Amino acid sequence: MRAVQITQFGDADRLALAEVADPQPGPGQVLIRVAAASVNRADLLMRSGRYHTLPPLPAVPGSEAAGVVEAVGERVTGIAAGEHVLAWGSSGCYAELVVADETKLVPIPMAVSMPVAAALPVAWLSARYCVRELGQVGPGQVVLIHAAASGVGTAAVQTARADGAEVIGVVGSADKEGLVKDLGASHVLRRDRDDILAEVLRITDGAGADVVLDLAGGDAFALSLRVAAVGGRVVALANVAGVPSTIDTRDFYPKNVSVHGFQFANLQRLGWDPRPRSTAPAERDRCRPVHRAHRHGLPDRGCGRRPSTPRVGPQPRQGGADRRRGTRGLAQIWPRSLAAAF
Repeated sequence: MRAVQITQFGDADRLALAEVADPQPGPGQVLIRVAAASVNRADLLMRSGRYHTLPPLPAVPGSEAAGVVEAVGERVTGIAAGEHVLAWGSSGCYAELVVADETKLVPIPMAVSMPVAAALPVAWLSARYCVRELGQVGPGQVVLIHAAASGVGTAAVQTARADGAEVIGVVGSADKEGLVKDLGASHVLRRDRDDILAEVLRITDGAGADVVLDLAGGDAFALSLRVAAVGGRVVALANVAGVPSTIDTRDFYPKNVSVHGFQFANLQRLGWDPRPRSTAPAERDRCRPVHRAHRHGLPDRGCGRRPSTPRVGPQPRQGGADRRRGTRGLAQIWPRSLAAAF
């Protein structure tokens, strides 16, 4: 098969097309013919030799792809040849064929294109975990997001906004301000123009941000600690600056600030499984009116039966509900079957 390889760390011209042996699926693995693969910041850092862990060369980059199942290994259940799937977490996606663990893929609805699907996992799953699991973002909280126009940043803006938070996005240039504002940020600050600490304190009446997502690293991490509110949470999930961070512990321990680290691949090695809990989310959702009727069928003020009208056919998208969630792009491009984990 053909694959794009990193032959030497450096500029983009270090990438070269090469003929390599076809991979073979082992037990619990699936062989996928790649239709689309995404380009993530991690791919750029790896190619340039600046990623925190570097593979032996030559190496095939790419950590997420969409395609068609060619073959399955032993002990694989629920996935068959010919299915359209989305896979993540394995390097080697810049190739005609890639092997992925069964636990790191999901089926793609036929209505979703391969390029759209391939761009979803790393950015959206990272944003979801950092906003909801580590950040514990809730309605009315203030969330500051560095690099808000990046892939993970744009997903985080929409996710936090959908959860009812007031979002402050930080960007590096004027052309990114409108994008982040359109995605739902209440305020957009420029790191090349604004005093970020002073502006956040002004916006929050001196309280600071309840949650800070640091996708920049370097000097931004020290700023993240200073701008966090009392009892706030700082989530560090990147260092695209590529330089060490110098911090003063007095900027966070007196405020009881919690600091969390996140790295996509390593969290999966620790057992994180972001796949939907059920293989039939649509059927489960359609039964929820029945569940509600059974839980609340006998009002306190009398006896009687509460009607339930579960719909078992295809459901139209509720545009109003999407708008109330504030998701904008999220509701439009994240298909229902993949959104079950969210």
